[in-house]
Amino acid sequence: MALVDALGTLVRFVLLPGQRHDSIGVAPLIDGITFAALIGDKGFDNDALPDI
Repeated sequence: MALVDALGTLVRFVLLPGQRHDSIGVAPLIDGITFAALIGDKGFDNDALPDI
C-alpha cells in the first residue's frame, strides 16, 4: 500500500501480508499528515477511517 503526492511521487508505503485486509494499512500511511483530499483505488466501508 502506498501514499503518493499529487505528482505520483512516493511519500510513504506499508507492506502487508497477503491475507490481511488492505484497510489496516491506511492508518499508518495517513497518521500525522495533513491533506485536503484522499483518493483511493477501492471503496471500503470502514468506521475506523476518518470521514474526509
